[in-house]
Amino acid sequence: MTLAGVAAGALASLAVLAFRWCIEAGQATFLPGGRIGNYEALPPLARLLLPTLGGLALGFVFARLPRASQGIGVVHVLERIHQPDRGRLPPANAVVQFLGGAAAIISGHSVDREGPGVHIGAASANLLARIWPHAPAEDNRTLMACGIAASLAAAFNTPLAGVLFVIEVLRVPYRIVRFFPVIMAAVVGAVISRAVHGPSPAFAIPPIDLGSLAELPWIAIMGAAAGLAAMGFVAASETILSRTLAWSPVACFTLAGACTGALALVTPQIMGISYDTLEQMLHGRLALELVAALIVTKLVATAISIGLRVPGGLIGPMLVIGGAIGSAAGLMAHAWFPAHAGTTGFYAVIGMVAMLGAALRAPMTALIALLELTANPNIILPGMLAVLSANLANLLLLGKESVFVAQERILRRTGGSP
Repeated sequence: MTLAGVAAGALASLAVLAFRWCIEAGQATFLPGGRIGNYEALPPLARLLLPTLGGLALGFVFARLPRASQGIGVVHVLERIHQPDRGRLPPANAVVQFLGGAAAIISGHSVDREGPGVHIGAASANLLARIWPHAPAEDNRTLMACGIAASLAAAFNTPLAGVLFVIEVLRVPYRIVRFFPVIMAAVVGAVISRAVHGPSPAFAIPPIDLGSLAELPWIAIMGAAAGLAAMGFVAASETILSRTLAWSPVACFTLAGACTGALALVTPQIMGISYDTLEQMLHGRLALELVAALIVTKLVATAISIGLRVPGGLIGPMLVIGGAIGSAAGLMAHAWFPAHAGTTGFYAVIGMVAMLGAALRAPMTALIALLELTANPNIILPGMLAVLSANLANLLLLGKESVFVAQERILRRTGGSP
């Protein structure tokens, strides 16, 4: 099985990198200057029409698919990995996820490539079970876990966080021998990603560190704010999903695109994955007014898109929204107590992981991702405080569960097929 983890990691990472290449090639063909993610340079009418018409076209395609083939995303994988009799991932659903996710992102919907990458990676690794037809259900689940860990390792260059994602988010029980293949797959995924994109992390993070211990109370407050924002997102997307399950894909995707396009008239940075905007926040290049607007518009656009079942992911938007919350906190810290404040990038990184940890209810995954992204052990202390504050705000004030668990529960209760 450990050797199978090598093959699973290679299949998953290559599939995820191909998915990323398709998105970037598609964006480079029509965005001004051939710049990936340069939706800000589009004229206002194009920003409104692109996601709307893209959603309309994507909705017509989905409406003609068999209902069984419409189950995609992390929720689909979460449901399958815990059912021995339905443990295998149909290749048709993975193809729908690949093409639908790429189309949604290229047309400017406020979703990411990492959520689809989890499905694509798990399904790619699951192909090994098809050439091993009598494989036990436990081995099949292990192969799926290998693909998930490898896909996230390839996406962010964070192999250990990919392994912990399998445990915390997908709730796969940790057993030492069973996780040898998962660890091996994550290593292979990271190696292939580094061979293609270089050894740097997913984001160009400047040198960052805690400015003073006096910042810690402010960091705790910022973490609590990120936790409340994360749970507000979960509640909004959950409500929208539960009330629109009977809607056709045409209505859902078109409405999601229209809402995103309308919000993009104010903040065009919310279109697509928005990692270029996140990089600017990490380097402190955005003003407080724009950052505050991004918190609201990106959260609303993503909650609507996820609630209306647009075939994209939410991990990236959580990082962007959390980065914006952290950037705003950093800018305010510099204005109120400049002698003690760390850099704006420091606050943005802490905000990213606080938001992600609260939305996914995966604090250890978020902290390990923080360590792998920054390669700076000194940031773990404030990171732990922020992630703890974010999760406590959730538990004590709202009590919301993980966004994926909430979606799976709604689909299972209403008879929908994730």
